[in-house]
Amino acid sequence: MENKETFVIIDANSIIHRAFHALPPLKSKDGQVVNAVYGFLLVLFKLLKEIEPKYFVACFDVPKPTFRKKMFEEYKAQRKKAPDELYIQIPIVKEVLKTFNVPVFEKEGYEGDDLIGTLSFNVKDKLNIIVSGDKDNLQLINNNTRVYYLNQGVKSAIMYDEVMVKEKYGGLIPNQLIDYKGLRGDASDNIPGVKGIGEKTGLVLIRDFGSIDNLYDKIGKGEDNLPKKLKEKLIDQKKEAYLSRELSEIRKDVPIEINLKDCEWGGYDNKEVLEMLKQLNFNSLIKNIDPDRTGENLRLW
Repeated sequence: MENKETFVIIDANSIIHRAFHALPPLKSKDGQVVNAVYGFLLVLFKLLKEIEPKYFVACFDVPKPTFRKKMFEEYKAQRKKAPDELYIQIPIVKEVLKTFNVPVFEKEGYEGDDLIGTLSFNVKDKLNIIVSGDKDNLQLINNNTRVYYLNQGVKSAIMYDEVMVKEKYGGLIPNQLIDYKGLRGDASDNIPGVKGIGEKTGLVLIRDFGSIDNLYDKIGKGEDNLPKKLKEKLIDQKKEAYLSRELSEIRKDVPIEINLKDCEWGGYDNKEVLEMLKQLNFNSLIKNIDPDRTGENLRLW
């Protein structure tokens, strides 16, 4: 993993949702549905084995309106509320993280992605690895940041870097994905974009003009050479394009305190982890723990 210390940042809500929908409804000893917790632990053990983080944190959404909702009332308005069986597992995941000595970040008024963006932006001398099942985080990739994207359930992942983003998005670099989304919108988040501009046209426009700002600058000067109907759409929906770009951009300036020393991962207590796995009825995961070394603080297992 390159010659830098790794700073792993988990997009916790994304992983929890992915695991909940990918796995059958497993239950703990007390009858609690814990399939999302199980999937989260699968990812956690995979990270510890494959990446061996020097620093390790998890970021969560806060279940209250964010600044995006205040900016645009219809933001994510079409989304159906997830089942209660999912939400009641979030506190359990936080307890799991506590057992593994992984700090949790959350901030009212912001999404977990904004905390991820702020952490990765401010930690510049490490190799930041964002773990997520959400491609929105690809916009954060740079020389110091990768995205470990769970592309299928919770067992398969792709490590995205700048080269892979360019290959996937027709030559666009990561921060251009914000402008691209500003034009095409995002139905999953109810971000409007410019109606009539889909993925292909959005990619071509941002690739050719570089950004929404430059696109509208060229249109204003009559230097765009765009078809009449396409130009009309862009002019008529300029406000929507800029609003959509602002909604799509992950913030990097959330007012949180970042003490890197507090994020340093020093391992976990084997005995505590074993007891937790047994209580959750996750006997198949016990193989990740060495029973002969129970009670020691270990970096791995």
